[in-house]
Amino acid sequence: MRVPLSWLREYVDVPADATTDDVFAALVSVGFEEEETVGFDVSGPVVVGQVLSFEAEPQSNGKTIRWCQVDVGPSTSSGTGRDVRGIVCGASNFLVGDKVVVSLPGAVLPGPFPISARKTYGHVSDGMIASARELGLGEEHNGILRLAELGLDPAPGTDAIALLGLDDVAVDVNVTPDRGYALSIRGIAREYAHATGAAFRDPAAHTWEDVQPGSGFPVAVDDVAPIRGRVGASEFVARVVRGVDPSRPTPPWMIARLTLAGIRSLGILIDITNYVMLELGNPIHGYDLDKLTGGITVRRATEGEKLVTLDGKERTLSAEDLLITDESGPIGLAGVMGGGTTEMSDTTRDVLIEAANFDPVTIARSARRHKLPSEASRRFERGVDPLIPFVAARRVADLMVSLAGGTLDTELGGALYGEVFLPSILLPRAFVPALIGVDYTDAEITGALEMIGCEVTPVEEADAGWDVIPPSWRPDLTDKWTLAEEVARIHGLDRIPSILPTPPSGRGLTSLQKGRRRVANALAAAGFVETPSFPFATADANDLHGSASGEHVPAVKLANPLDGQAPYLRRSLVPGLVQVAHRNLSRGFTDLALFETGLVFTPEAGVDYGTAEVPPLAQRPTDETLAALNAAIPPQPRHVAVLLTGNLQAKQPAHPAVPVELADALAAVEVIGAAAGVRIDVAQGQRAALHPGRTGILSVAGVEVGYVGELLPAVAADADLPGRVYVAELDLDGILSLAGAPDAAASLSGFPAATQDVSLVVGVDVVAADVRAALVEGAGDLLESLRLVDDYRGQGVAEGTKSLTFALRFRAPDRTLTAAEATEAKLAGVAVAAERYGATIRE
Repeated sequence: MRVPLSWLREYVDVPADATTDDVFAALVSVGFEEEETVGFDVSGPVVVGQVLSFEAEPQSNGKTIRWCQVDVGPSTSSGTGRDVRGIVCGASNFLVGDKVVVSLPGAVLPGPFPISARKTYGHVSDGMIASARELGLGEEHNGILRLAELGLDPAPGTDAIALLGLDDVAVDVNVTPDRGYALSIRGIAREYAHATGAAFRDPAAHTWEDVQPGSGFPVAVDDVAPIRGRVGASEFVARVVRGVDPSRPTPPWMIARLTLAGIRSLGILIDITNYVMLELGNPIHGYDLDKLTGGITVRRATEGEKLVTLDGKERTLSAEDLLITDESGPIGLAGVMGGGTTEMSDTTRDVLIEAANFDPVTIARSARRHKLPSEASRRFERGVDPLIPFVAARRVADLMVSLAGGTLDTELGGALYGEVFLPSILLPRAFVPALIGVDYTDAEITGALEMIGCEVTPVEEADAGWDVIPPSWRPDLTDKWTLAEEVARIHGLDRIPSILPTPPSGRGLTSLQKGRRRVANALAAAGFVETPSFPFATADANDLHGSASGEHVPAVKLANPLDGQAPYLRRSLVPGLVQVAHRNLSRGFTDLALFETGLVFTPEAGVDYGTAEVPPLAQRPTDETLAALNAAIPPQPRHVAVLLTGNLQAKQPAHPAVPVELADALAAVEVIGAAAGVRIDVAQGQRAALHPGRTGILSVAGVEVGYVGELLPAVAADADLPGRVYVAELDLDGILSLAGAPDAAASLSGFPAATQDVSLVVGVDVVAADVRAALVEGAGDLLESLRLVDDYRGQGVAEGTKSLTFALRFRAPDRTLTAAEATEAKLAGVAVAAERYGATIRE
């Protein structure tokens, strides 16, 4: 909301020496946000000049200029006579004797555009005759600004900056959606008074004769079947002004204020309606009375009904749209934009003024449905003071009488009033101090509420508190919590102490949260970079990466996706990492080690999750409602995934580059397992998106938890990823649940270890992890660790078999093992492997 200071000073006592920073500071203290200062950026000598004569001079470029002699006031050199300047001007819309605005050398116009005496078209132009656009008074450029068109006849030499209001400045503050009353000078002036204690003069505090319902101009609301129980219009006031002259100029002060507020001047009639909207916060619409057929009816549209709005576009209406109609049909989209058939124009002589109060939800839906945001809808959808429409309509009528030469028709006004019921709110005496944490006195609480316009009445019961009726312009005050917020705001948020809460003993992160952090921290410490991505995917990406064989799998489709090409929730983290890798590679980062932890969404085929009914607001859902909501949510496990490509180590002097290999992805899996507290086994397997000979299935205690491998070259090429790309994805929640509670730290044995190796020959189709498990089972408690160190296939090993070499370490907690004891344990493990898989010791 842009607030010109001259306008603000009409309704609140702003000190004459107050700067925009002072006004900003006051408004920020009561909860607004500072945006920027807006001005005309005009400085220097800009004066009124009178054209004494001019000579038209055609030029070789086809343009005709005027060499003008302009009186710009008394001479400053001799003190007698006139200061006449020779000025070149390209416009032709002025006559000899016209009063114009002259920018003299040394002036600076918006742009910035400094003015100096310079030679042009064979003359030295000692200044410039300015247009309205060059002065920042609008975008229209119809030639030179003639002051007579503004109804002004000042003496030559008069300061044009002050004359046209170009010395005014506006403060721009951000108004939050719940404070729609502040989208007006009335609202901002009141808030400035709250912040500074300055005297506030309410522009709506006038006493005029009332317009009786059902009298004069016929007005009706036909909303017998309101949408979602909301009646579209609760109040509608119509006033008639006859004999207006739309050719009359808009006063310079009004043009300046509208311009600073961000609204361009469109003629006296429309300017007045916009001016009152900004002043009082109630949008106003004016109709050419001669173009109306019969009375006005406010009703819902019929589905598919048409309306041409003021912007010239034909709009197809919805049954939820609220219309202003006459006997000819729709003449306006209520609260959003008027229709083109009844708009005010240069031929308008009689004006019907409309000031109404429309349902905020209805207006908001219409504005969004038709992609038609307007200054009117912006205010209606935030809530307009229901007691202001009559005041606003009369204010417009009075301005049209005084500025446009009209006459108020006191007999043809029409009105439809709705009952304005403002329910009281019980505010317990101790509630505000307990909630805010400040020891406010009773006088401070009631004083703050009365200051913002509330009616505060003590409750008869001792120490019960107060009954508070909010003011009509504050629909956001609905309960004791919003009242407490107002008390804190008025008395200053700086009074609220900054005290960190003391957590109860034993509270903190859950075991799952701790596990997730350990895994993320371990991957980051291992050199991986965390790259969170959006949880959206295409159907093809979900099928390829979300299933082992690439078959179609069910996925959650969004009703209103951010990206229409990726409307599904992801079943895998890998597509997101692939996109991140592609983006980094396009920017020259070729060596990547990325990871992400996040939710995936895995609905099961054939399961009907149904649709749970959403509980109403401000009401705690029952256990049954929560159960129904949870039942409608598909499984959402948290996964962790890594991606590696490029070089593990860049080329260095005397050292070649070390490319990433599958072993590095397996090392990342080991990092995840160590951080989670589980041992992850790897067995060769198949995945649709991975290379068939370089894919491993990951498991913990026999439960599959993920996969690791190299992306198929075709999949990598589709993502524009050169070279080899290795990925791994694991069910992080599943791993942590399998880890269980951490064991107590075991005592370290002080006795030495006994190490032995064994090479076992097995069939090539036997999984090494299964052989390892057999050795561990057979070796017993003396076995401390076992690692696979070699997988040999070739000379010396029979065809169809392979040699697996394991390194074993034995240790006893109470003694030094002998070589015989270690050998016995090893051979016990070999016996189990031989029984299960036909393993033999390689000679």
